[in-house]
Amino acid sequence: MIQVFPAHTRNSSDLGWLKGYKSFSFGDYFDENNTGFGVMRVCNYDEIAAGRGFGPHPHSDMEIVSVVLSGAIKHEDSLGNVAVTAAGGVQRMSAGSGVIHAEYNASDSEPLSLFQLWFMPAKRGTEPSFENVTYVPEAMTNALLPVVTPEGGEHKAKIYQDMSIYLSKLEAGQELVFHQGENRRIFLMVISGKLEANNAQLETMDSARMEAESTLALRAAEDAHFMLIDLP
Repeated sequence: MIQVFPAHTRNSSDLGWLKGYKSFSFGDYFDENNTGFGVMRVCNYDEIAAGRGFGPHPHSDMEIVSVVLSGAIKHEDSLGNVAVTAAGGVQRMSAGSGVIHAEYNASDSEPLSLFQLWFMPAKRGTEPSFENVTYVPEAMTNALLPVVTPEGGEHKAKIYQDMSIYLSKLEAGQELVFHQGENRRIFLMVISGKLEANNAQLETMDSARMEAESTLALRAAEDAHFMLIDLP
């Protein structure tokens, strides 16, 4: 089963310095029928003005992943971590038993755009941790490039949940096939372009949630940049 969520169905907000688009209930937006997908709880696309951001605030028992699309984000936390992540990079924070962190646009002149993704951890109350990784953008051309996995490794962040995040830039007319394991879910987000997912048609910022699809055939109707998340 594939359920498509067109871009315009996301909840949107504009605070001037922050333009946000929420795929699930978050903050002051609540829809009792849209609170998560498997262990996934949040998929926010944010555009943050230069020099602005989110001051110190607490988290616990959540795996938080930031995928930077343009600009750079600065992270600071109560564990002593300070890091800047630019496009081509991914941050992963395991909030565990509790952590305080802040996130800011690292530039005083350039805007920042990113996805922030939240997932329930496999275990609660673990020791908090933070990781900052970069990947090779060229490696996602006509391929599914893993950038977050349970094992981690070179150019991949380690997440404490049985799931993986892939990025891809599929050229027009090219195809990929993803084989889904039994009792798994797939969340698909088209960052730009047009993508065919089995019989579903998706355009820029459309998303899809898939269950019981043993094979997912992906074809770019035009150059397509997308994110695929394999979930329990």
